[in-house]
Amino acid sequence: MIIGIPRETRVGETRVAATPETVKKLAASGKHEIVVESGAGVASSITDADYQAAGARIADTAAALGADIVLKVRGPAADELPRLKRGALLIGLLDPFDTAAIASYAQAGVSGYALEWLPRISRAQSMDVLSSQANIAGYKAVIIAADEYGRFMPMLMTAAGTVKAARVLILGVGVAGLQAIATAKRLGAVIEASDVRPSVKDQVESLGAKWVDVPYANDEERKIAEGVGGYARPMPPAWMQRQSAIIAGRCAQRREIHEYHAVCLLGRNRAPAVRHKDSRYGQRATERQARPPDRV
Repeated sequence: MIIGIPRETRVGETRVAATPETVKKLAASGKHEIVVESGAGVASSITDADYQAAGARIADTAAALGADIVLKVRGPAADELPRLKRGALLIGLLDPFDTAAIASYAQAGVSGYALEWLPRISRAQSMDVLSSQANIAGYKAVIIAADEYGRFMPMLMTAAGTVKAARVLILGVGVAGLQAIATAKRLGAVIEASDVRPSVKDQVESLGAKWVDVPYANDEERKIAEGVGGYARPMPPAWMQRQSAIIAGRCAQRREIHEYHAVCLLGRNRAPAVRHKDSRYGQRATERQARPPDRV
């Protein structure tokens, strides 16, 4: 079979669906021909020569998109989909919640495999794109915030005086949240974190962050909070209101909180919105007491 790796065309997308290392593995059996679009890896600092050395054939866009199996980081754009042949297999981050895109794949006769729905089991760990990208997202979120933040992250003692460490609040302590805590800690920030799952408290504290506890009103809430399949579950509105009040209280008490990082996935559901129109991590009355964060 022919496996095609086209260049990603979405604005700002610098990733590529396969590296020379993975191309070498795919070509090792001798049963597949690997076709890489010329320039597909340039944004990731991978040259065509690197792919050729790994056993791939460099071709144009039509050849890569017209393969039996097409590997993409993101789903094909509107002008790319007609170039996929009927019966082709499309593998990548296809956003299974985008019903219009999924319907267009079906209409084009393309079978899509959304890696977002890959089961979180031991055998699939090497293909767990959500965990690998969430790990990077947690790291980059803190790095970007530190760059945008107008002051220093660590405490600095100078002859002119002492600069306090930045205070960071992280909501959602999965893969991304844990990496965000670790990165912020390495930069010298003071960190607080919260999550619906009580089981992650020990992980938060082991990384040097302070746990922000939101109590459960009953056993039903506690059971929901345990999560399923490695993911958190949507909490009842009453719990969400208590969390909002507690977070608003923390902001009122600690007016120097500088950054908020909200990182959360709820299984196959969309991640919840943390900010809503009547709240900036608290009610309007609280906003007079606690200024908004420097970075969200």
